[in-house]
Amino acid sequence: MKRGISKTTSAPPSSGWKKPDEVIKLQRIKQKQRALQQRFNGPQQSSTSKTIETNQKDAPGKRKNPFGKNSEPAKRQKSLDMEDNLTTDDSIFELLVATKHEEVKNIEATNSATSVLSYEQRVEEAEDVDVEAERRTPMPYLPIDWTLKSRLRFLCRTQVPGNNLKTNQEASGLTSFVRCIDPSNTTAGLDISPGSQFSKGTFYWQYPHLPWLQMYPRNAKQNHGFNIGEKEAQALQRDWTEAFRSLFQLTRSRQCPYFYVCANSFTVLFRAAGIGGRAETHAFLTPTSRGIRQAMKSEDIEFTLPLKKSNDANNRSIDSTKSPNTSNSLDDTVTNNTTLGTNANDSQSSSEEDEEKWLESLGVEAEQIKRINEKHFRKIQNNECEDDFSESSIALVEGVDCQAFFNFLLNSKSSVAKVGRLANIPPTLLAPVAFQGASLQQLSLRSSKVRLDGEDYSSMEVKGVILPHCLPYLANLLAEIKDCFSATVTSHPGTAGFNKASTRLIEDMDKENAKASQSDMVFGRENLSDCGLATHIVEAMCRTTPQAIQSLDKMWFVKEQGGYLY
Repeated sequence: MKRGISKTTSAPPSSGWKKPDEVIKLQRIKQKQRALQQRFNGPQQSSTSKTIETNQKDAPGKRKNPFGKNSEPAKRQKSLDMEDNLTTDDSIFELLVATKHEEVKNIEATNSATSVLSYEQRVEEAEDVDVEAERRTPMPYLPIDWTLKSRLRFLCRTQVPGNNLKTNQEASGLTSFVRCIDPSNTTAGLDISPGSQFSKGTFYWQYPHLPWLQMYPRNAKQNHGFNIGEKEAQALQRDWTEAFRSLFQLTRSRQCPYFYVCANSFTVLFRAAGIGGRAETHAFLTPTSRGIRQAMKSEDIEFTLPLKKSNDANNRSIDSTKSPNTSNSLDDTVTNNTTLGTNANDSQSSSEEDEEKWLESLGVEAEQIKRINEKHFRKIQNNECEDDFSESSIALVEGVDCQAFFNFLLNSKSSVAKVGRLANIPPTLLAPVAFQGASLQQLSLRSSKVRLDGEDYSSMEVKGVILPHCLPYLANLLAEIKDCFSATVTSHPGTAGFNKASTRLIEDMDKENAKASQSDMVFGRENLSDCGLATHIVEAMCRTTPQAIQSLDKMWFVKEQGGYLY
């Protein structure tokens, strides 16, 4: 360092000096700048870069790397040479002087290059948006989203009704919901203003209701650290059993279109016959594990896995019951996921005995047979557990087995958690119609003003447990009184499998018979005319077209375009 200082005594004042670390950073920046300039201006070298290279070559104290090879790439060799050059004192001070004047020009070139890139990217993104907008076609109706939602927000240029209601508007909205009356089609003398009708769409029924706890989602932070006594737990369980039985009977008799059973570890969606084109009452269970599936098998409950990954796309039913003595010839049965049944189990046990006798006749020892069977059983078990607690593990139960599944949920120990949040509290029941022991709940509304892109908008935020019929009902109401509006939705990810499974069932139904599906939709709509929901909501739930079910995050309505975009 003494030699370097003596050589540069005639240099400018100390304010122009830089530290070695800054020089190294500056060199890296200049290398990137030169590479960027070559992309736009071609391979060129400035006079400054040439002087830097000559100074680096003539720098004293340089030595070659004894481990370097001539066969290495040029980029690698160039970086090694730069590191060797920067180790000497003379080269550091010479680089400071040589690179000081060209810094501003290179940075300007970089800014211009990046501005060109950013402009091209913006143009490409705008073209992609235009293409997507052209592909979208407005729909006259909204699809049904079977996921449970926690937040819904409407944006409109004018004020959204539903807040600051008058007394008669609140009373009419509550009365029309409880009595399942359409105020516009009756002579009951109820208020038919948009505010009262908007208020009607914000109610739902729930059991149990504990005001100091959040019953859905059940893993909320405020539910932590709460314990319930044994007597209170028994009383809740008795009332919950009666409420569940009442709600299930309403669904079987088509007086309730659907309802949810929300436990700590799973969620069940029961739907009446006619919903989604299904001819019988059916239920979806998500997520499932091998343990709960085995428990359902032991109760002789037949079910299928609609989203199960299988080699045979046309056969998506579940795996048959297996034992440690299952033979290798049953691999095809496992991969094709055959349907459960007691007759199948009997035939499997007899075939297993025959195959074991056949192996013994070949001279295979009993220990080897046992070892083979255990290895094969572990393989089957791993295949069964592959999709546990995922969306593809959703199970479908329909027909007569729904009654057995109902009894299974009543008596299952997994329905009520013994430890953790909401311990000893039965699952939450959510429904759009009244049932025994249910408590009437209302979504919270908050109106505000929002300014976007220099324009003022009215915002209405809805919070709570938003059931599938709520968004289509409120959107249809706003479509009658507004020219355009938008909505954003926040859904619970644990219920996303309901949409995928319902869509898969509709696809399979279309492949089988399209005409039958159309007649089933009309039949289901007429049978559900007294379920308590509006006619257009029931029609949307019974629709079996490919666009009938969608996962909605955002939607727009423009009256000039003639429908909804989502």
